[in-house]
Amino acid sequence: MGQHGKHRPLVRLALLAWLAWAGLAAAQCRLALVVGIDVSSSVDAEEDALQRQGLARALRSEPVRRAALALPEAPVALAVFEWSGRWQQAVIADWTLLTDEGALEGVAAQVAGSRRVFSEFPTAAGYALGYAATLLGRAPDCLFRTVDLSGDGISNDGFGPALAYEYYDYAEVTVNGLPITGHDAGVVTFYADQVVYGPGAFYEVAEDFEDFERAMRRKLEREMSVLQLGETARPVDGPPRRQ
Repeated sequence: MGQHGKHRPLVRLALLAWLAWAGLAAAQCRLALVVGIDVSSSVDAEEDALQRQGLARALRSEPVRRAALALPEAPVALAVFEWSGRWQQAVIADWTLLTDEGALEGVAAQVAGSRRVFSEFPTAAGYALGYAATLLGRAPDCLFRTVDLSGDGISNDGFGPALAYEYYDYAEVTVNGLPITGHDAGVVTFYADQVVYGPGAFYEVAEDFEDFERAMRRKLEREMSVLQLGETARPVDGPPRRQ
């Protein structure tokens, strides 16, 4: 087992003690994570498939599986939705507690087998964030809450992220971004300056839709990982954003 392996039970106990002290004893899970993928008109059928299959493969990857199932006594709750225009949002996979590999595979299978509901609408990031807030409102009672929003363009329909954060309950919610480059030169700046929000927020860039799986895998691993006591969040491709 090695020097590090023989101490794993002690590390596990220490993490559980810290989570209980932090308030998990009264909660069902350690993290409620809602993932939103972009299906606006700039995303064609092939790119949409790359997102869905990329997300499914990311969920099935060993790094994400290990992070998600690190503390089955304090699981991650996961939901996935698609978004585009003001009123065009749809749940792909509803809230699931990732207590074991079967639960994780179930969500991955739902994502892999899903088909887009909308395809000819603009990009309304503020409304997507509003929808994510409503999903969090019926999430299991978790210690932390995170929104993971990805997209390939700048919001061009309805109100923007700033009004969403003002109007909806985003107190103690972290919003991380996954900008996909290629269609819009300003997408990274938009996500960095307007989308990412809250404690420890960060963004991970996908160089194109074919890079989506890698970026999502890295992002999910970081979001689902259990932080060591005293560890601070560090940016991936940019600084922590406003709180």
